[in-house]
Amino acid sequence: MVGTGNEPNLFVCKSCSAFLDREEADERAEGNQLFLKLLEAQKNHSPDNILNIQPVGCLWSCVEKRSCVVSFVCRQKYTYHVVDLTEDSTTDLLQFSLLYQQSEDGYVLPAKIPGKLRSHLLARILPTPESIPT
Repeated sequence: MVGTGNEPNLFVCKSCSAFLDREEADERAEGNQLFLKLLEAQKNHSPDNILNIQPVGCLWSCVEKRSCVVSFVCRQKYTYHVVDLTEDSTTDLLQFSLLYQQSEDGYVLPAKIPGKLRSHLLARILPTPESIPT
């Protein structure tokens, strides 16, 4: 369940797959495997990490070399969209989530982005202003 406050969310595309057809994506998909690995790794990670890890059907970035896609999202913070991940990315993703949580606006200096995440960052999107007309 997505948090109701300012908890950061990590949306994981569970249908991303480099070897399965879009129509036949299932639990074998690399995105789903990444999601499961993240849940398991989160159990053994810092208790200060209040990250809500959520599976989503599709993040629309799984074109050939961009499978295994995630987005870090939090109200009034930058959104980070990271692509072409592997199951080995779990530690880097959880380390990044702590930096993201500790930052007031979600901005993480590029030099501090752990491991290979820096080279897999597709987009950093500005925070949504609080006063958007509805």
